[in-house]
Amino acid sequence: QVRLLESGGGSVQPGGSLTLSCAASGSIFSINIMGWYRQAPGKERELVAAITSGSSTNYAGSVKGRFTISANNANHTVYLQMNSLKPEDTAIYYCNVVYRRSIYDTYNAWGQGTQVTVSS
Repeated sequence: QVRLLESGGGSVQPGGSLTLSCAASGSIFSINIMGWYRQAPGKERELVAAITSGSSTNYAGSVKGRFTISANNANHTVYLQMNSLKPEDTAIYYCNVVYRRSIYDTYNAWGQGTQVTVSS
């Protein structure tokens, strides 16, 4: 079983910055994709950013140019640097990992979520 430990959420004023981190541990043969999703009250969970094992990245249009995703493949950790935060970025942010326990299977794991609040 894989465990995801998230950290870095909190409250910040508009225009501020936060960095989220998520460390995966457990029975991991390899990681295919690491990413961040978010869910605001009354809205569906949406992809914020993702990074593949080959370092290809994908961002939601609403965060392009403001957020940067990066990963340390050696210790299975993914980061989300969030700059120029807006009130509409307020949500619970969830780490997501697509990983393999062997060459034959693929699994999907979610973190417990960390709250990000942007307010003056």
